[in-house]
Amino acid sequence: MVSQPDNSLTLRGPSSVVSARTSSRHHVSSRNKRYNRSHAGGVSYVPQNEFPVFSHSGDVEILIKVGGKENRYLLHKHTLTRCSGFFEASTSQEWSKASVLPLPEPSSRELSRIGEESASNSGNEVSRTGSDSPVPRKRWRYELDPGTGRDDIPMLVQKDANSSNSTSSTQRHSLFGGGNAIAESPTSRKSHSHTHSTNSFFRSVANLSLAPTKTDHDLPLSQADADLLRDYDNLFRIFYNYPPILDGINIADAYVQCKSLLTLADQYDALAVVGPRVDHHLLQFQSRLWKQIAKYPVSYLRLGYLSRSKVIFQEALIHVVGQWPAGERSIRHSFPEIVLDIIEDKVDELEETVSRVEGRLFRLNLTNSRGERVSPNNSYLDWLAVSLFRQWLADNTSPAPPPPLPPAHASSRSRPGGGSGGRPSHDSSSGGVGGNPSSSTRALVAAPTTTSLAPSLASVGRTYRILGSPSGSSSSGAFLGHEECKRFLKLTPELYSRENLRRFEKRVDELKSAAREVVRPLMGSGLELDLERGAAPPSGNSHMSAGAVSPIGGMMGYLTCVRVMERDLPWAVED
Repeated sequence: MVSQPDNSLTLRGPSSVVSARTSSRHHVSSRNKRYNRSHAGGVSYVPQNEFPVFSHSGDVEILIKVGGKENRYLLHKHTLTRCSGFFEASTSQEWSKASVLPLPEPSSRELSRIGEESASNSGNEVSRTGSDSPVPRKRWRYELDPGTGRDDIPMLVQKDANSSNSTSSTQRHSLFGGGNAIAESPTSRKSHSHTHSTNSFFRSVANLSLAPTKTDHDLPLSQADADLLRDYDNLFRIFYNYPPILDGINIADAYVQCKSLLTLADQYDALAVVGPRVDHHLLQFQSRLWKQIAKYPVSYLRLGYLSRSKVIFQEALIHVVGQWPAGERSIRHSFPEIVLDIIEDKVDELEETVSRVEGRLFRLNLTNSRGERVSPNNSYLDWLAVSLFRQWLADNTSPAPPPPLPPAHASSRSRPGGGSGGRPSHDSSSGGVGGNPSSSTRALVAAPTTTSLAPSLASVGRTYRILGSPSGSSSSGAFLGHEECKRFLKLTPELYSRENLRRFEKRVDELKSAAREVVRPLMGSGLELDLERGAAPPSGNSHMSAGAVSPIGGMMGYLTCVRVMERDLPWAVED
C-alpha cells in the first residue's frame, strides 16, 4: 500500500503567511473567544484610580476611624485646597508635614499614565502631577482626632506621612507602588503571585463600591459615630462633585443630616462648596419645606444662612420678623451681628408700615347725607358706630393692662418692725428715701410696665388679619357682629329699635369696608407657601384672606408682608 503525500503540508506555505491568512479569516471568532478573559491581578492589571481612593494620582491620605470602623480616602491636594480653607492652610509651606514619595520605575509610570487616562475619560477628576514627571511627589496624611474630653469636637490632624503603615504596605504589595515591588526577585514574585492577585481583586472591588477599607463587625457603631462617618463621606463626595447621601423622603431627617453636614463644612471652611448642594437637596421638598420653615423659622433661618440659600433664608426671615420678638433671645445668642442687623431693619420697616396704617384706621369716620363728618350734634347714632369701632381697634392693638399695684399700707402691715413694739427697722427704710417702703415697691412694679407699652407685632398682626378678612363685613363676621351691635345699642334704651339696629349695623359695615382698604398693604405675603396657594405678593392689589390656614394647622396670626431683596442678604450674591 503506497502512502499518499500530504498535500496540506506542501501547500501550507510559510508560517507567517499562514498566520496572516488565519487571522484575516477568523478574527471575529477569535475576538469573541478572548473577550471574557480576565486580567485581574495579572501583569496588565491597573488598580482603580477613582473616588474615594485615587491609587495613582492621590497625594492626600485621610483616615476617618470612629468606633472601630475606618474609612480611608486618597484624594488630591489641588481639589481639597480649592474646596476647603482648612486644607489650604494646613498644606501650605508653613504647616505642611508632607513626605516625599519614591519615584516609580519607568514601566510603572507608563502603566499608571494609561490608567489615569482611562479614568479621566470616564469623567473623574484626576491630577497627574508627578505621574509622568521625574519630580518627586509629596504626600500628606490626616487622621481624625476624637479629642480627650467628652465635649471635644473630632478634628482632622495632620500626621507625618512616613509613619503610615498602610502607605508602606500599599507600596510594597502594589504592582506600581515603587521600587520595593520592582526590586523583588522573579522567584519571590512567583511565590507571591496568588496572594497578590487576591489582594488586588479585593482592592478593586472596594474602590468600585466606594466602601470603607476596614470594618470591625464585632463593635456596632453608635448613631453618633455613623452620622460622623456619613458627614465626612458626604463632605468629600461634594468636593468631587458626587451627590451627597441624604434622606430624600423624610424632611425632618433630611434637616438633621443637612444641619450636621453644614456644621462640619463650617468647621473646615467649606460652606461655599457644600452650601449649594444642601440648598438643592432641601428645595426638592417644595411645599413640605415651606411648612417646616413655618413651624421652625429660627432653625431654618440658621440653616439658610449657613448654606447661603436665598429662598430658605428669605422664607424663614419673613416668619421671624412677623413674630418678633418671639425667639429673640435665641437669635441674639446664636446668630452673627450682620443677621441681627437685617432682622432689626426689617422689623423697623414693618413697624413703620403698621404705624402708618394704624393712624389711618383711627382717623376713619362717617359722613351724613350732607357730606359732613358725623358727630354727637348732627348724627348721634352714626357717631356711636364710629366710637364702637375705635374702641374695638384700641382694645385689640394695645397691650394688656398691667396688674394693679399692691396697696402701700398692706406691705407695711405684713412685716412688723424688728421686734421693738412694731417700730420700723432699718431694713424697712433701705428700699426708699425716708423709710417709705412703697416707693421701692412702685419702682419694682413700674419697671416691667414700661417695657410693655408697645404691643408685639404678632398681636397687632392678628388684629389686622381680622380687619383685612372679607368675612368681617357681614353681620355674622369675626368682629362687631349682630349680637355685639345689639348689646351695645341696648345700653341706650331710648335708641334701641329694629330700625336703628339695622341702620347701626349698616354703618358699622361701612367702617369695616373702609378699614379693609386701609389695611390692604399689610395683607400681601412674600412667602413661597402663600404664593403657591395664590396669595398676592406684598406689592399686589389683592389681599390674602385672614382665615387662610397656616402650615401649622391654625390661623396665620402674624403679618407676612415683609419684602426681602437680594441686597438684604448677609452674603454677596453673584450675578
